[in-house]
Amino acid sequence: MTGHDVTLEWPDGRTERVAVGPRETVLEVAGREGIRLPYDCRKGTCTACVGRLRAIDEDGAEPDAAAGDGDRATDPIDAAAAFDYRRAPTALTDREQRAGYVLLCIALVRTDCRVEVGPRVRSEVGGSPWS
Repeated sequence: MTGHDVTLEWPDGRTERVAVGPRETVLEVAGREGIRLPYDCRKGTCTACVGRLRAIDEDGAEPDAAAGDGDRATDPIDAAAAFDYRRAPTALTDREQRAGYVLLCIALVRTDCRVEVGPRVRSEVGGSPWS
């Protein structure tokens, strides 16, 4: 398997697409490609690198084709639909994961998808349980 495409979306409308291999994380690939994403622990124990799953691209279809712009922001997608983890994401609650939040430092991509990143996403989740 060659991996999956992940489109990163910032609040200002900027997007970047990265091709993530089966044993790589989004954070690793983004860093290698010169795309700056926030991070701290790289172990899933803080929420510095958190993103939010916004769409899954199934069978090469454009992810936004079926939903209007307003629908994407209101319909959460469980992060487990697109990501596995190298280790348990201790910084996120089960509810946050079901609402689409994902730790990009330890998440392994299972399908092509779109992920919102940036300070707004970080502000939506609770703080690290270790702070």
